[in-house]
Amino acid sequence: MKLSLLITTKIKQVLASSVLLLLGSTGAMTATAACGADDLAYQIPYYNSKEFTPHWIESGSKELSDFHQIPPFSFINQDGEEVSEKDFENKIYVAGFFFSTCPGICPMIRSKLAKVQETFIDNDNVKILQHSIRPHTDTVELLKAYADKNGIVSKKWHLATGERDAIYSLAKSAYFASDDLGNLQNTEDFLHTESLLLIDQNRHIRGIYNGLNSASVDYLIADIKALEAQGTGLTSKEVAE
Repeated sequence: MKLSLLITTKIKQVLASSVLLLLGSTGAMTATAACGADDLAYQIPYYNSKEFTPHWIESGSKELSDFHQIPPFSFINQDGEEVSEKDFENKIYVAGFFFSTCPGICPMIRSKLAKVQETFIDNDNVKILQHSIRPHTDTVELLKAYADKNGIVSKKWHLATGERDAIYSLAKSAYFASDDLGNLQNTEDFLHTESLLLIDQNRHIRGIYNGLNSASVDYLIADIKALEAQGTGLTSKEVAE
């Protein structure tokens, strides 16, 4: 990358992050939309710790060979089918946590995820994966009824239940869900978070977004398009079309 382009790109990234903070969006995020979705020179960082410090690594770099990835997992979705990392091979997905009877933030986050679903409804390369933090009550039957009631499309948007310890371990060690945004927990349990995480085709964390904030979710959608464009060599506009 030429020096002038690199400097311009970094300035755009700083401005985009500043815009997010002013909008009340929390965490370390990239907001591709702030600099133009077709700007493939704009880099989306990688994350590997609970501090969500961005790492600016070129795609294909040897540094990624041992960089943090979401490990293999296996749960059951709302259709009673196994859902594992194999279902997301070479896919981009949005990860989050919820429980079906949550009366507070979950419905608000669901409405934002519905926009993600609608945007990529015909794109099989983009999926959503929400993990239940109350799997003892979120049975397959209950999750299926929840999905049907709220327009959640099978195969596109997975609601995962399973062993509590497996879900919590993945949440804490892989997604850093209990520690994100400084919300440290003092018990073995953890409060479900409003954060949504962007996972790329190689199961690397590429962004964290406030699922309660419309502008933040718009940035998430733009970053998804940018990630897909970078993987195909097309512009984000061409991918969207």
